[in-house]
Amino acid sequence: EKPKSRKPIKTYSKLESKINDVIKFIKKEIKIIKFLNHFLAIAKAMTNIGESGISLWDEEDKFFYDVLHFPEEKPIHVKVRSIVGLIPIFAVEVLEPELLERVPRFNEHLDWILENRPELASLVSRWNEPGRGHRHLFSLLRGSRLKCLLRRMLDEDEFLSSYGIRSMSKIHEKHPYVLHCEGKTKHCNGSSKVDYQPAESNTHMFGGNSNWRGPIWFPVNFLLIESLQRFHHYYGSDFKVESPFTSGQKLTLEDVAEDISNRLGDLFR
Repeated sequence: EKPKSRKPIKTYSKLESKINDVIKFIKKEIKIIKFLNHFLAIAKAMTNIGESGISLWDEEDKFFYDVLHFPEEKPIHVKVRSIVGLIPIFAVEVLEPELLERVPRFNEHLDWILENRPELASLVSRWNEPGRGHRHLFSLLRGSRLKCLLRRMLDEDEFLSSYGIRSMSKIHEKHPYVLHCEGKTKHCNGSSKVDYQPAESNTHMFGGNSNWRGPIWFPVNFLLIESLQRFHHYYGSDFKVESPFTSGQKLTLEDVAEDISNRLGDLFR
């Protein structure tokens, strides 16, 4: 009987092992670069939707709003001040200089964008300006816009409550947003209203759940706290905002994050 042939045993030399490590590292760098490109694409879309010149940022109100497109009509900002307008705060990462030294291709890609696509580079805040500890910031918000959003978020007449950040500004309690859309679309024959509902909904839509109309969303508050801590990690103690707004009290972003954490804790005390 003919003996069965055995498969050769695969052995790796130190060189082969190093080559495999390098290949894995290169693949990771490629993924990091791909993530950066997606980040820039999102930033561009928020600033210039479909190359139409329309931005989600409203210069008059200093806030992010949804944009509604009607057939054959000019798009409009849906001026509902909800926590959706605060979500751009989440898009923040702080990179340590030691980490950037380990990803040379990523750094080369950053330099290429700065040199060849300055219009894209300008959409992302301070990636080439070292902050505290020579760290680099990747954010959709420059410091001025961040302060504008925090001014509303930390206003007790808007988002700041005794138990955290509301999912909708309290301003809509007395000033509901009304969208008039008669004849503009088959899905809306009259007008639609959005108001502040901090508890049960006044309609049976979504099972009577009013989560998007005022109540505290714990997970979203957690993301806000985490994001503020990251911004503080870059800006340090020199960056302060008034909290609560109009109180005259200036706090660092780390202190603001801690204050929101304490307010959330009061839900259970």
